[in-house]
Amino acid sequence: MKNCSLLIIFSTTALFAGAITLGAYKMFFEKPNYIVSENADQPVFNTSFTPTSAKGAGINEVDFTVAAETTVNAVVHVKNVSMSRGSNSYLDFFYGHGGNAKPQVGTGSGVIISQDGYIVTNNHVIDNADQLQVMLNNNKVYDAELIGTDPNSDIALIKIEADRSLPYLAFGDSDNVKVGEWVLAVGNPFSLTSTVTAGIVSAKARNLGKIDQSFIQTDAAVNPGNSGGALVNTNGDLIGINTAITSQTGSYVGYSFAVPSNIAKKVIDDILEYGNVQKGILGINAARANTPYAIQKGINQIEGVYISGIEEDTGAEEADLREGDVIKQIDDIKIRKFADLTGYLSSKRPEDTVQVTINRNDDLITVPVILKKRQVITVPNMGLEIKNLSEDDKKKFRTKKGVKVVGVPEIYRGYGLDGKVLLSLDDEEINDIEEAKVLFGRISRRGRTIITMINEKGERERLIFQ
Repeated sequence: MKNCSLLIIFSTTALFAGAITLGAYKMFFEKPNYIVSENADQPVFNTSFTPTSAKGAGINEVDFTVAAETTVNAVVHVKNVSMSRGSNSYLDFFYGHGGNAKPQVGTGSGVIISQDGYIVTNNHVIDNADQLQVMLNNNKVYDAELIGTDPNSDIALIKIEADRSLPYLAFGDSDNVKVGEWVLAVGNPFSLTSTVTAGIVSAKARNLGKIDQSFIQTDAAVNPGNSGGALVNTNGDLIGINTAITSQTGSYVGYSFAVPSNIAKKVIDDILEYGNVQKGILGINAARANTPYAIQKGINQIEGVYISGIEEDTGAEEADLREGDVIKQIDDIKIRKFADLTGYLSSKRPEDTVQVTINRNDDLITVPVILKKRQVITVPNMGLEIKNLSEDDKKKFRTKKGVKVVGVPEIYRGYGLDGKVLLSLDDEEINDIEEAKVLFGRISRRGRTIITMINEKGERERLIFQ
């Protein structure tokens, strides 16, 4: 603002000349089977209940043909065209003049989830696109419209307008996926259309570095270009969106990771209904394994999630969850580690109620907890910690809109920001922390930034950074 393993994305990037490269994947980090149908307002996701199990079956006893035939027709080739402006001279390089616009083409996969052309893919497949094209399995090509994205889960929703009803996949219930279950990965690796590979689920709720990650791990072979493609069970139900691999070479070496279908479906539902992702939080701080705190408390060997603190004004506080409680189960989901917890909560919204089973002094207790929106976030660029206004704050500051500053980085502590309410940024009104996050994310490091705020006396103040 002012004053080792390698994680690889599956999409391929090709310059106009035809060179193929891999890009590094940035992790920002989400019960029935669902079928998409159309109504007058928006797509509705219905249920179909088709559980599957490969228990006791060897690979030669499992029939993959029906699932493969169903899936290949619903998996598409996604082309991302962006314009890159080169420079013709050293003056162009320094001053940004001239240069020829050159197309850069990235390719990946996507999955049709409704007969009227809604397609789910990865955010990194469509990121920074100037033009999106989709090629079906029958080689027909359509321009695609971006409906919405969620970088945190790496899920994006796009849509094409086809002249006929399209084949599509039903969402399966990723919570019911079992380790050892046979799965198929379908996509377009290296631009090889409609490639099918088989493997098993080798782990669930896999965390790759970020606290809110929860991937399905499989050994079905995937490679660059598989990003956004389908991970399906032997019924052909969509249980995940193939997203990443771990590799020291840039190519598949045995393990791949998919966003669970329940998380992907929830993100899509939120985008269609709200325009953004609605995230409900429990309101706890969890002790991480192998930290000084965990070692001191002797909790490294605990199965479950140890609560090290409770956030104010959250469902956990209202439900009287306490430091020292160990979360063992939420609803019907057993909680063995933190990724189990975050993975399940990623499929929930604010105001949803979950049944939380805790171990408290060797007694198992189950309490209902209402999930709420996160109250405190850190905004981009300036790093201020802000929270939504409580009813007391609204009375105290005599305002119904704005966000309260509860933490200020060292660089800004001389500006009198702490404890005040931010009303607007660059004359754009701030209603809640989500709006503030977006507005602060748009701040230019070279431009002027104006913050309008109010103090406890009801006096308005303006800070100008330039």
